Amino acid sequence: MKIKVPTLVKWAGGKKQLLPQFRKHFPNKFNRYFEPFVGGGAIAFYVLKYYNPREVYLSDSNEELINAYRVVKDNVDELIKILRQYKLKHSKDFYYDVRRIVPDALSNIERAARFIYLNKTCFNGLYRVNSRGQFNVPMGNYNNPAIVNEDDLREISRLLKRAKLDINDFEHIESEVKEGDFVYFDPPYYPISKSSNFTTYTKENFLERDQKRLAELFKRLDKKGVKVMLSNSSADFIKELYKGYIPKIVMATRMINCDAKGRGKINEVVITNY
Repeated sequence: MKIKVPTLVKWAGGKKQLLPQFRKHFPNKFNRYFEPFVGGGAIAFYVLKYYNPREVYLSDSNEELINAYRVVKDNVDELIKILRQYKLKHSKDFYYDVRRIVPDALSNIERAARFIYLNKTCFNGLYRVNSRGQFNVPMGNYNNPAIVNEDDLREISRLLKRAKLDINDFEHIESEVKEGDFVYFDPPYYPISKSSNFTTYTKENFLERDQKRLAELFKRLDKKGVKVMLSNSSADFIKELYKGYIPKIVMATRMINCDAKGRGKINEVVITNY
């Protein structure tokens, strides 16, 4: 079966390229689907398109991202109109003018358009903010950036009609999930080297203590009868956290690393409890 899922944003560590390897690790049957690090949404869109979960809950701690998903879900036509204008105005000066805008001063639709535009035109689609929560990625060098893909936006809007979207920390799902549900965790990866640390996608970093919190939640959900799948780097620290579960190796192509040795094909792990 050919896998085809739409794309809203470019995302460091995005899973679209890994779907052919990932799908064999999904459970055959499950009730509801939860993804508390939804990121670029490739896995969520795959599940929405090719499975028939009773309910779908997607969340992330990144407010800009979840706002963009909500706008695509509910106001896709208005969003497309603004993005068309952004495409016409795109230039280096325009990029930095848009980057300087404080998103809180915008409507939700304008805020989503700003987020998508910056994502499509910034360096490598990297989402990074400083300690004050300000987006600070330089403009990328693209001849014709895909600022507005109307077909993908409309398909995502249709798919998201079946999903509940929330801004929250990953632990909030614990009180919601039940036996037979499927949870996929795709946290900011633990760095395999100092140069590969790209966890600043909100103003709070995802640190070792957070990886430990996640591993503890994984084990509690396992005991609860929830089907759990997690992806992460192949670092020894991660393997030790999930000792007792057998990691599966997948090969990913990663290009965002200031050390050339950290680019290209690298091993990542998938850990499941089923």
